[in-house]
Amino acid sequence: MKLLINCKELVQLLPSDVQWVAGEEMSRVNSLSNAWLRITGEHIADFGTMDTCPTPLPGEEVVDLSGRMVMPCFVDSHTHLVFAGSRELEFVDKIKGLSYAEIAAKGGGIQNSARKLRATSEAELFELAMKRAQEVISYGTGVIEIKSGYGLTPADEIKMLRVAKQIGEATRLVVKTTFLGAHTVPAELKSKEEYIEQVLHEMIPQVAEEGLAEYCDVFCEKGFFTPEETERILQQGLDFGLKPKIHANQLHVSGGVQVGVKMGAISVDHLESMGQEEIDVLKSGKTMPTLLPGAAFFLRMSYPPARDMIAQGLPVAIASDYNPGSAPSGNMQLMMSLACVNMRMTPEEVLHATTINGAYALELSSKVGSIAKGKLASLIITKEIPSLAFIPYSFGSNCVERMLLKGEWV
Repeated sequence: MKLLINCKELVQLLPSDVQWVAGEEMSRVNSLSNAWLRITGEHIADFGTMDTCPTPLPGEEVVDLSGRMVMPCFVDSHTHLVFAGSRELEFVDKIKGLSYAEIAAKGGGIQNSARKLRATSEAELFELAMKRAQEVISYGTGVIEIKSGYGLTPADEIKMLRVAKQIGEATRLVVKTTFLGAHTVPAELKSKEEYIEQVLHEMIPQVAEEGLAEYCDVFCEKGFFTPEETERILQQGLDFGLKPKIHANQLHVSGGVQVGVKMGAISVDHLESMGQEEIDVLKSGKTMPTLLPGAAFFLRMSYPPARDMIAQGLPVAIASDYNPGSAPSGNMQLMMSLACVNMRMTPEEVLHATTINGAYALELSSKVGSIAKGKLASLIITKEIPSLAFIPYSFGSNCVERMLLKGEWV
């Protein structure tokens, strides 16, 4: 048991039945000043203002947090945390003006990551991923989604997902896993249809049989997988119990949003290329638009139209897209800064986007994403900062002093 006292502020108080926050409601954050919070086991037991603070129970750890804020951990609902090596040489090529296609023609891109991953053992992959997991925890992440997609063979896709599962077992992170075999077509196969058949009839059944993923994702994009191919793969995933997610509209208006809403996808992610038609389609469903400002920043692309989406009543989530090629950072505080500066979102909006709305994108709204009785005590203890706005304002700084994950200090 733990009793946190003299909290400067408890930030992001929401009833446990709130699934997401949308539209103009995203500009308002409920908080409680000069507060206490009690943790029993893995969960938040109670909280209130200091004038109602209970007497500590025998053996209860009492922690004085004077000057510090307490807020729910970040929910990073889109990452590729398991990968074998960095791609900084491609970064230099981009600086020199090479296009994505030119880098790919040199053997770069996803194929580069696939070659490295195939040559790396499961034990080595786990060691590399654990270092990244500890790093993202230090920046405030307590819930994370991890995708496959750099294996591109049945054995290597399975290897990635096994490592992702192991991260959840070896840390106090809440980990959700996603099968992304349809990330691209492996270089050694000349026929896309041959690979799709492999995804459909070898990979998806094995992933499902071993219980290695909850979601099935497809890179629905010009030059990768068409909306028709995406629907076909996602339907097979559904038939095997894997719920849909989509990489949609990153490089072009790809039809990914439309097929995502049609298939009942939990989320459609990226959305750098969006028009009014796509916004209207999202308004008609319950699919969470998930924005990845780190990728737009790193690739020097246009940012998703967050202001238009919020103004028209949509919720948005923000995730890191942590991966070696287009977003080599899992720092969710930095993602908040990028969203504020480049998408004109307010600190309050980005807090919702990185907590409760990210939780919805992983079907975890009832467990994480806000401070509420009964939710997991996965909490950020900030340094002595003046306000919530200081977090995105002080870009590059780490405002996290300590982390509680499932009720334990990490």
